[in-house]
Amino acid sequence: MSAKKALITGITGQDGSYLAELLLAKGYTVHGLIRRSSAFNTQRIDHLYQDPHDPDARLLLHYGDLADGSRITTLLERLQPDEVYHLAAQSHVRVSFDEPEFTGSTTGLGTVRLLEAIRMTGLPCRFYQASSSEMFGMTPPPQAENTPFHPRSPYAAAKVYAYWATRNYREAYGMFAVNGILFNHESPRRGETFVTRKIARAAARIARGEQEFLYLGNLEARRDWGYALEYVDAMWRMLQCDQPDDYVVATGTSHSVRDFLGFCFEHAGLDWEKHVRFDERYLRPSEVPDLIGDATKARRELGWQPSVYAPELARIMVDAELRLPAGPAPLREVPS
Repeated sequence: MSAKKALITGITGQDGSYLAELLLAKGYTVHGLIRRSSAFNTQRIDHLYQDPHDPDARLLLHYGDLADGSRITTLLERLQPDEVYHLAAQSHVRVSFDEPEFTGSTTGLGTVRLLEAIRMTGLPCRFYQASSSEMFGMTPPPQAENTPFHPRSPYAAAKVYAYWATRNYREAYGMFAVNGILFNHESPRRGETFVTRKIARAAARIARGEQEFLYLGNLEARRDWGYALEYVDAMWRMLQCDQPDDYVVATGTSHSVRDFLGFCFEHAGLDWEKHVRFDERYLRPSEVPDLIGDATKARRELGWQPSVYAPELARIMVDAELRLPAGPAPLREVPS
């Protein structure tokens, strides 16, 4: 039998890079969708790179954009993937308040363009939609697959739209389309402007004397933080099931941003209260107070369960930052 083929949108992101590693290890040929720009943004997958001229290459990248439905359709017709993992999105919640139209077009309509391309080509592939715990918003925890949504940001609203579009295509056209409702999952590959990576990086830089202060917004928000490396395994398991369905993936635990600060700074031998400063520009117009996932269904039906929880995750991320060579100031942020 020939190797399975997978297409990953968002392959250069945190989840995309870990998923590519997993699928390559399982013998897949992996195709990745990347946006054309004047500079390559492939750092997370450079260690997986293979010369595309090599006939044995199993990681291949293709230019494309979620705003271009015709390009997506053409690629699907040519590549004929067995599995499509849709991870690409404008995924920064705070930024979505500043760019709601762009977020809706990429995070919401981008999913529909992919689903419609699969339907129009008649491709018998399996489709994974990266849904988000942010969809639950103000709904009290714990949150499971049947918990009502109450989105509190343009990002969350776009994800709710994409979630229901995925279910609609499954029910209307019989497509094998699933929603993975993943709660917050982090790693050393997380983007530098996301709060967990920002905290871990600052702890390491302050410990090395390269930085003095860290500026943050709401410290009381509570999240269910897990390890991204483990969560991509749940994505793959969903597409191996006999029937398509939707699954929550989470640790079932909750910690505040303040807690995560403590985990990271204590591991670096620091007192975070001496170095953290408040900046109201990092506050969201509407906050989500507490997210805790109930992944009972994923444990029962997928055989998936986490082994890394927030305290250990914080140590993993700080250790990775401490191993990095001393360098220039952190990536510049635009708090808005």
